[in-house]
Amino acid sequence: MQPATPSRPSKRQTDELRRVSFERAVAMHAEGSCLIKFGNTHVLCTASLEERVPPWLKGQQRGWVTAEYGMLPRATTDRTRRESAAGKQSGRSQEIQRLIGRALRAVVDLPKLGERQITVDCDVIQADGGTRTAAITGAWVALHDCIQWMKMRDMVRDGVLRDSVAAVSCGLYKGSAVLDLDYAEDSTADADSNFVMTGAGGIVEIQGTAETTAFSEEQFQQLLGLAKKGIGELVALQKLTVA
Repeated sequence: MQPATPSRPSKRQTDELRRVSFERAVAMHAEGSCLIKFGNTHVLCTASLEERVPPWLKGQQRGWVTAEYGMLPRATTDRTRRESAAGKQSGRSQEIQRLIGRALRAVVDLPKLGERQITVDCDVIQADGGTRTAAITGAWVALHDCIQWMKMRDMVRDGVLRDSVAAVSCGLYKGSAVLDLDYAEDSTADADSNFVMTGAGGIVEIQGTAETTAFSEEQFQQLLGLAKKGIGELVALQKLTVA
């Protein structure tokens, strides 16, 4: 049986998302862009089209979608040194941008893109937990608009974007499964996970970690159920945004 509803710092119900908003066309030079807000987590996503592919893809008659991720110095409570100043990306940034790239490629028909590359840059303006899930969800909107930009110029036809993709975090907080953790919850959770799923309900990736003690299969199913509900709501918002 699900434990009694905990008092979440945000006062949300266990299955309640933070307030989510999308703002499109926020970067005048990018082929597609979106500013996404998951509560106090704000991420700027810009999609850039290039008439080239990585060298290892040349001549294969298909395109590529990739991503880059970074946090601005004061996205967090204390200033974080720019990774460019440090001379290299952190392992965390590399791991997250690869996750974003995999999530986007899961819903793109790469041969229909042609020998072109779309890079989606996800820059965290403000962080309050869930930056990777917000980035994936906003990146899809930026990617969608980039592909629409291409269609308007007869560069591609229908079918390049096969589905939507979104992501959300879930975790065990004070003994209960909760949806969309903010930093106050994420930093003290007994377990946290990130779910990436398509609009059709297909699973792209699941990341889950026990922070204190191992969690049970029953608890995992509770997290999965919350993720399905949350991603369903996010996908509906995505579709409404690009309609």
